[in-house]
Amino acid sequence: MAEVNITYVTEFILKGITDRPELQAPCFVVFLVIYLVTVLGNFGLITLIRIDVQLHTPMYYFLSHLAFVDLCYSSAITPKMMVNFVVEYNTIPFHACAIQLGCFLTFMITECFLLASMAYDRYVAICRPLHYSTLMSKRVCTQLVAVPYIYSFLVALFHTIITFRLTYCGPNVINHFYCDDLPLLALSCSDTHMKEILIFAFAGFDMICSSSIVLTSYFFIIAAILRIRSTQGRRKAISTCGSHMVAVTVFYGTLIFMYLQPKSNHSLDTDKMASVFYTVVIPMLNPLIYSLRNKEVKDASKKRCVRFHLWASIIYKLSKVT
Repeated sequence: MAEVNITYVTEFILKGITDRPELQAPCFVVFLVIYLVTVLGNFGLITLIRIDVQLHTPMYYFLSHLAFVDLCYSSAITPKMMVNFVVEYNTIPFHACAIQLGCFLTFMITECFLLASMAYDRYVAICRPLHYSTLMSKRVCTQLVAVPYIYSFLVALFHTIITFRLTYCGPNVINHFYCDDLPLLALSCSDTHMKEILIFAFAGFDMICSSSIVLTSYFFIIAAILRIRSTQGRRKAISTCGSHMVAVTVFYGTLIFMYLQPKSNHSLDTDKMASVFYTVVIPMLNPLIYSLRNKEVKDASKKRCVRFHLWASIIYKLSKVT
């Protein structure tokens, strides 16, 4: 029997968003600005929540973790994506590709369930205000954050191990700007049927479970708001959950557009654009949404800016004297 020589893939080439040379430099600048805003916005929000005592509440505890997750999964994707705009072939080693996929899946799934935890927090605040301190105790809040992290890590590890135990012996060009499950499966020489079923099953469970918590919470929230007789009371209740409603709408709207569009309209280019939005744009938008629409965050930011300006003035005057 003749021996069959099989060359196994040791690295992949990320095709990126576009291969048009005239768009490389403008895209690099745009995504560099977006990433810098993402890092500064999320890191600034985390810092502000930690140092301001007035923001030491369950809602901002969840928000600080949401900002951390946004910062992490944007950092897992965006820097490597920007390399595509300055090099001819953006290669990524086999194991680095596995790490990127694992990080992306971990933080992506965590964000889904963190948004669900935040929806439950808003439900308790509006519908059960007298029991809020009991129902949202420090222990409960820790559990509502820890469970999404642990579950997401285990699911991501499971999917990553299965994906990278497949055989890759053919083309090594990933038609995407990061290592994602479906583009990788298209390159595999192995039977990927079981893996595709697992993707569908887990993605369906995560989407249905997290979105059900969000929808159920907001069903009761809206019902409670409609029962409030005063206009001022309604406005206050709406403002309490307004930022979260915007963030949830943007996040789940993008996922629904990506996964529930008709197959005839489905293409890798459409997937790329949707992926850019929820991996790069949404992590930048979330701190802006919560900062611009939230009075407490705006007041805390102004207070810190005033203190910083005061200390800067004192230091400047002292330096002039000496």
